[in-house]
Amino acid sequence: MGLFDGIRGQFIDIIEWLDDSRDTIVWRYPRGDNEIKNGAKLIVRESQAAVFVSEGRVADAFAPGTYELTTANLPILSDLKGWKYGFESPFKAEVYFVNMRQFTDFKWGTQNPIMVRDPEFGMVRLRAFGGYAVRVTDPVLLLRELVGTDPQFRTDEVGEYLRQMIVARLSKALATAGVSMLDLTARQNEIGNSVAAVLSEDLGAMGLTIPAFYIENISVPPEVEEAMDKRTSMGVLGDLDRYTKMQAADAMEAAANNPGGGMGASMGMGMGMGMGQAAAESMRSQGQPAPQGQPGPSGQPAPQGPPAPQGVGGPPPLPQPEQWYAGVGGQQVGPMPRGDLTGRLRSGEYAPDTLVWRVGMANWAAASGVPELADASGPQPPALPGQ
Repeated sequence: MGLFDGIRGQFIDIIEWLDDSRDTIVWRYPRGDNEIKNGAKLIVRESQAAVFVSEGRVADAFAPGTYELTTANLPILSDLKGWKYGFESPFKAEVYFVNMRQFTDFKWGTQNPIMVRDPEFGMVRLRAFGGYAVRVTDPVLLLRELVGTDPQFRTDEVGEYLRQMIVARLSKALATAGVSMLDLTARQNEIGNSVAAVLSEDLGAMGLTIPAFYIENISVPPEVEEAMDKRTSMGVLGDLDRYTKMQAADAMEAAANNPGGGMGASMGMGMGMGMGQAAAESMRSQGQPAPQGQPGPSGQPAPQGPPAPQGVGGPPPLPQPEQWYAGVGGQQVGPMPRGDLTGRLRSGEYAPDTLVWRVGMANWAAASGVPELADASGPQPPALPGQ
């Protein structure tokens, strides 16, 4: 290799960048101590821009295309170098390639919940996350404001700064939207476009823009989600009283279709009694007299309450006859008027020690020990002769 071959090797005649990464925004051409010769070729591909920096100052910027570096193509550099009448000698300059495509792998999320005033639920804490895209709009501004002398400016160097800006703008957007959190899902695109416009305006002074911004999810704390699920379940069931009656009716119908199933029949009878009691309570609440002497859940007669108030100007309710119950052969018999019970005691159908009960008695008692029935359960005269 001759002397001139060594000198020729110090000159740069082709300047280009083939990006083999997906996260490099700005890349500085590794010139080292070599000089760029006059007439060298500069190749700027689509989605790229090239910026020349000489002596610490931005000299020229080139859009996509192939350029021969001459005085005509470097007017600002010619002024900086003092080449008034053109130049033939090599020169030194730093060349920065700027990636002008969209970078779509940016993610964002709220580390801490955002407190908003919900018009329906009051104060609510919200969390959100999603993604966005970034694109360079002005490579010169980007070099001056963010890149500086960084030889390889990557997305992770600006990602945290952008995330903080996004959370601040999103917090304001959600707090001032005046939309219930139940409707936020339908408004996510609208809110995202609003945040993207505000961010693009803020980042315009740095040579960046946000062409796409999307909200993937807006959520509430787990305890709030649980409460909302319960409220949703109640809304689906609707009228709980009607729902309970419908369930009982279905059970009774199933029991009727299976006459041989003792358990099913018992369940149907129990549900029927429960429905009867519910109907009685409903009648009492509406001011109607409920049926008297209905047995309670344990088989004991339910105490009868005071008569329900009647409408203004109406007649008072008729007095209800005193109802009695008797325990015969381990089974509850009744209700029956006291006259029927005393008649059965006098006739000997019921023994004097038959257990009886009425409203007002604390427990069952033998008929002979109840004052109202003492005359009926005591000694009786023998039958008439010849009878």
